[in-house]
Amino acid sequence: MSTIAASSSSVNGVSRRRTTPSPLRVGRGKVLWLASPLAALFLTASPARADLRMCNQTASKVGISLGYRDTQGWVTEGWWDVAPKGCETLLRGALAARFYYVYAVDYTRGGEWNGRSLMCTRDTEFTIRGVEDCLARGYDRNGFYEVDTGEQKSWTIQLTDPSQPGAP
Repeated sequence: MSTIAASSSSVNGVSRRRTTPSPLRVGRGKVLWLASPLAALFLTASPARADLRMCNQTASKVGISLGYRDTQGWVTEGWWDVAPKGCETLLRGALAARFYYVYAVDYTRGGEWNGRSLMCTRDTEFTIRGVEDCLARGYDRNGFYEVDTGEQKSWTIQLTDPSQPGAP
């Protein structure tokens, strides 16, 4: 029986929960929300934030890896665990690039969302600099699909099931 291992990390002040993909069984996580009426008031009064978000519109639990170019070159990061019909923030703050690249794995039914842009990944939590010589450096190589944000400062990617009616 295989499960997904989860961990938390903080890179450049961005905190995220990552998981390791597994083609087999996935454990279910629970989140406990505690809020007072005063806290709820502050949550609703906060200004809109500029982030890169991923919303999973499928009935499956998915793992997400992200590729992008920063001031030092290409970076790939993963894994974010996104529940069915749930959303996760992948990058916090105003977007610095027009194009981002996504590779996603369907933990529930198998399969993946991929594209033609080859980038480095690995099975466990990762941040990898550079997209060249993935295999020689001990990483996997996967095809990522391109997301054009149109130079917006905030963007939400909608991950859909191609077999669902009305899916793009």
